[in-house]
Amino acid sequence: MPEDVLPRPPAPLGLRTAEAARLPRGSRRLLVGAYVLLVAAIVADLVTGPGTTVSPVLAAVPVLAGTGSRTARVPLLAGLLALASVGLLSLANPDVPTSVHVAALIAVAAVTMASTANVVLLLARDRELREVRSVAEAAQWALLRPVPARVGPLRIAVRYAAAAAEARIGGDLYEVLDTPHGVRILLGDVQGKGLAAVETASDVLGVFREAARTEGDLAAVAERLDSQLARGARGDRFVTAVLVGVPLGAKPAQVVNCGHPSPLLRRAGRVSEVDPPGFAPPLGLRDLTGEHYRVRSIQLYPGDLLLLYTDGVSEARDANGRFYPLASRLAAFPAQEPGPVLDQLLTDVGGYVVEGLTDDAALLAVRCEA
Repeated sequence: MPEDVLPRPPAPLGLRTAEAARLPRGSRRLLVGAYVLLVAAIVADLVTGPGTTVSPVLAAVPVLAGTGSRTARVPLLAGLLALASVGLLSLANPDVPTSVHVAALIAVAAVTMASTANVVLLLARDRELREVRSVAEAAQWALLRPVPARVGPLRIAVRYAAAAAEARIGGDLYEVLDTPHGVRILLGDVQGKGLAAVETASDVLGVFREAARTEGDLAAVAERLDSQLARGARGDRFVTAVLVGVPLGAKPAQVVNCGHPSPLLRRAGRVSEVDPPGFAPPLGLRDLTGEHYRVRSIQLYPGDLLLLYTDGVSEARDANGRFYPLASRLAAFPAQEPGPVLDQLLTDVGGYVVEGLTDDAALLAVRCEA
């Protein structure tokens, strides 16, 4: 199967977890400073003579060792080392009351046990979080089926870029169907995150796969989707979406926009927005406004490229908070085929943002061949 028919999945959970475990540079500097202070305190203890001691400060050693640790052995071994150091300092400071040395030993032992227990608890919670995420991701990717590289006169490519490691599971969705009414395409973004968003995406895709084959009017397909969401148990959720229909023959393509960012049409090196003929609410909210979904017709010519995208791309920001200039960048890309265009776009967005995407981004490009 060609590469460009497959969605790009998020980074594996193990990789995400490992990245999340890395301490930021500022935190590492603070930890190094804390260790330097401890070493200085021990040196001062040895220099000041047998009548004073700072051994109680060694209780900080297992706490520092457990910061960012992925194994309980680290604070435990650090605590044992601290206990041995307290014993050595007690021999070097015989004039200090025994009660002080005993108190230091008790403090180090208690903090060691607490730090070790804390790491064990964090690891357990991390495993639980990974299990929940894996279930959500498995459900999400079971819904997002591979898209055909070519349907009739159209070449199609899809890319899915996961957000930063700490982001939750998103609800971006897409589908391409070859139906008796021509090619029908859906790209949408579910409000919210997590398993509930994946469930909502499942509802939308299920209805679209049936309605796209039975409804001749593309606006009627959107109304079917809206009705399903409005009467569902999760009525507080809505979905922004764009539906595209490319009828058989030389008829114009149809676009129905349901509160979603307008698709972009690249023709002869120029990019324009395919704006809807009027306002239309997201799927699931039509009863609140009473607005009907309306069709915008556009004629596609050989070489035209239509880009559908979610706001994870259009709302990406640089270091100065400026939005990614999607239209101007798309016009400048040298690639012509949908797959290479999307690859260039994702690479360009990655270089534009500061710390990665803050929201998942789904991209679907359609190129008219004939």
